[in-house]
Amino acid sequence: MSIFTSLLLILLLVVISAFLSCAEISIAASRKIRLEMMSKEGEPNADRVLALQAQPGDFFTVVQIGMNAVAILGGVVGEPALTPHLRELVSLFYQGPWLENVSFALSFLSVTAVFILFADLMPKRLAMVAPERAATALVKPMLLLGRIFKPLVWFFNGLCKAIFTLLGLPQIRLDVITPSEIHAMVDAGAQAGVLLTQEHHLIENVFELESRYVPSAMTQRESIVYFLLSDTEETIRQKIIDHPHSRFLVCDGHIDVVLGYIDSKDVLKRLLKGESFSLADKGLVHSPLSIPDSLNLWEVLERMKAMDEDLAIVVNEYALVVGIISITDVTSVLMGNLLAMAEEEQQIVRRDENSWLMDGVTPLNDVMSELDIDEYPNPVGYETLAGFIMYMLRKIPKKTDFVLFSDFKFEVVDIEGNKINQLLVTRFKQEKSETPARKEAVGDA
Repeated sequence: MSIFTSLLLILLLVVISAFLSCAEISIAASRKIRLEMMSKEGEPNADRVLALQAQPGDFFTVVQIGMNAVAILGGVVGEPALTPHLRELVSLFYQGPWLENVSFALSFLSVTAVFILFADLMPKRLAMVAPERAATALVKPMLLLGRIFKPLVWFFNGLCKAIFTLLGLPQIRLDVITPSEIHAMVDAGAQAGVLLTQEHHLIENVFELESRYVPSAMTQRESIVYFLLSDTEETIRQKIIDHPHSRFLVCDGHIDVVLGYIDSKDVLKRLLKGESFSLADKGLVHSPLSIPDSLNLWEVLERMKAMDEDLAIVVNEYALVVGIISITDVTSVLMGNLLAMAEEEQQIVRRDENSWLMDGVTPLNDVMSELDIDEYPNPVGYETLAGFIMYMLRKIPKKTDFVLFSDFKFEVVDIEGNKINQLLVTRFKQEKSETPARKEAVGDA
């Protein structure tokens, strides 16, 4: 066989090996979601790729048979074709006893380098750039090769399946998408500029609804403005003027006996018509929706939708009212910064680059997001920043008490009775040697 014929044969083998390498990596790396989208757009080969991914045994058997056969043929053809010519080249510089061995080694290295570069590395890198496009283009030829080599595939694949069954190893690829993977995809889309910043935050907040519970978004018990059945018309008017809310609870004697709620617009209509009104009027008081404080915000949305209500009373395990939550509270969590409140109503006010003023009732998730903290100790036992401080101090705090945690100092600056009204949060640098010991340091200023 002439050197020209040998080189053509090696080139053909390189092309075949490159095709197999490209098909292997593209079908293995193709994303299931992207393939399903291509299938819906009318790409028939996308379904074939999905079928191969679900049952990859026959496909990888064809690839391995082809690549191993090509590699062996490459060595058989390349070594005798190149060795004589390389021997003549090496003999110009060396003619000792190792001449034959050196010529053979150079021939082997040359053929191996060509196959590694042009039949393996380059095709795989090209396929990784657009795996779905490459997979849909190459899947038909691969299915044809599977039919051609069916006997060999049946033999090797059957032997492989028997070994896998014997060892109890999985044979079917399961594509289970986790919330973490979705978060990673959304982050990647934001970094690539596919998603706007607002869209990125909105999608993250949607997933946050399942991890945040009612106490993190509700109006706390002590902040609820409510009417008693014994309140006079003048008292009701004054409460509406002092607290211009859209709804007010109606209670019998105390807040834990809720009869319902009234809508301010109903009262306003009667006032404009010059009519008198009474809390005993059943047409004025609406029946309340009660929910336990153990629900997450997604469940609250579902419950409100099912009951056609946009306000719910939150009760604890002892049937005591702990707060109220409205559809606006839930959507505020969903929209995040897009529904920023007026500065005087903000629970977190940034003073400068390294300090913040925070209300004690600030939901812990908002604090974590603002300070970029991954997690708190025992986050199940509390929902607010005040709860975190009390957990860390193991006591009812007083003014100037502070907690050192995760490079931040949380200092109580305003307290009313047993209620923490406001804290000053400052960032500080920890010494490396002190980091483990001070991470949860607690003390008095």
